[in-house]
Amino acid sequence: MSSASWRHRVHPLLRRLLISFLLLPPVLLLAAFLFSPTASNPFDRSFSPEESDIWSARRVVDWKPCNWWKSAPLAALPAKTNGYIRVDCYGGLNQMRRDFCDGIGIARILNATLVLPKFEVAAYWNESSGFADVFDVDYFIQQTQGFVQVVKELPEDFASTEPFRVDCHKRKGQFDYVEAVLPALLEHRFISLTPAMSQRRDRYPLYAKAALCQGCYRALRLNKALEAKGSELFKLIPKPFLSLHLRFEPDMVAYSQCEYSGLSLASMNSIESARGDRKPWTGDAARAWRNRGKCPLTPKETAFILQSLKIPANTSIYLAAGDGLMETEGFASVYTNTHTKSSLLQTEDFLTMHGNTKAALDYYVSINSDAYVATYFGNMDKMVTAMRAVNEHHRTLVLSRRDYANFTSIGLKGVELADALWKSHREDFVMGRGTALPDCFCDSIL
Repeated sequence: MSSASWRHRVHPLLRRLLISFLLLPPVLLLAAFLFSPTASNPFDRSFSPEESDIWSARRVVDWKPCNWWKSAPLAALPAKTNGYIRVDCYGGLNQMRRDFCDGIGIARILNATLVLPKFEVAAYWNESSGFADVFDVDYFIQQTQGFVQVVKELPEDFASTEPFRVDCHKRKGQFDYVEAVLPALLEHRFISLTPAMSQRRDRYPLYAKAALCQGCYRALRLNKALEAKGSELFKLIPKPFLSLHLRFEPDMVAYSQCEYSGLSLASMNSIESARGDRKPWTGDAARAWRNRGKCPLTPKETAFILQSLKIPANTSIYLAAGDGLMETEGFASVYTNTHTKSSLLQTEDFLTMHGNTKAALDYYVSINSDAYVATYFGNMDKMVTAMRAVNEHHRTLVLSRRDYANFTSIGLKGVELADALWKSHREDFVMGRGTALPDCFCDSIL
């Protein structure tokens, strides 16, 4: 055989062998991916290894306490008080705190002396803890000096009398209180009130807003016993950790008037028992309600969003939640390194604690955690995000129920849904949206 004929036959063979050799690694990699147990996980395909989590996004806007109350000169308190006001607070710990904060501003508007509030908690938590059982009274009085007058005890003339009750459910601004409440204060000299839920703090004079801000965000701290217990709990949580305020209790879901598919029979029965007359929306009304962000995120949906934000599955997570949380398996199956106060504290003094003092532990841990995520922007979330802004803890985010509902309503799922959630939440985090109360906080460009 001639050399030319040999070369003619060998070269095609070598080319085929070379092509087969070059194609083998990609084929093997593709086969390994297709038959791997994680091949169906959209988060393994959606993001490149170089991409980091949500906290690595550079913030553009931040929230800080406004200088007009933090460091500006105070308006002098009038020499004579118009009387005494006791704020009667109802509900859970942070709802009562919100009411009391508003009461501080109202007392300053009316030039009244503030009496320590009454916590009406028996109906909500089945307990009888008062203001002093949760907060440091002496510290509160010290920190509010010059902002509003506060007394521990009433003068003898009023010590044995009950205050005159004033209905304030329609009173929301300065002129409301001056016109409708001040006359009762001047007549009876000792009144009690509960502020309306939606206060128009923008209608407060600046000196009253300053009193509210100082009292709420600088003067209210836990008493020494609760702070010590909170510190003990904090030390037990593996670091670094994310505090997650997860809300999916039967009464909350029932109150939302939302329907869910795929829940366990036990959860469905618990929700139905809590509904009462509040029947769920149906049809177009239900879809519109959900797309407005009115429906609480399930634990499973919460886990999906956290994965979308590239929060690793092995992250240490403290679950700030009350009793009765449903469908926790949907979260714990993804994020297995999860802790609660009940799993970490088994001491006798903890087992005898009630709702308000237990809620205070969640609050303490959440304002000091490395990161904080809320699934529902309720009273606790508003207080925690504000205090984190005061303490310059900026890894704070409120998950968007509206975005999740709208993205899923147009058919997004898997990788597409994860990408959309990443983009919307990243923008919220970068722009500092929804993480502080604007009444006492001002945005600053970084």
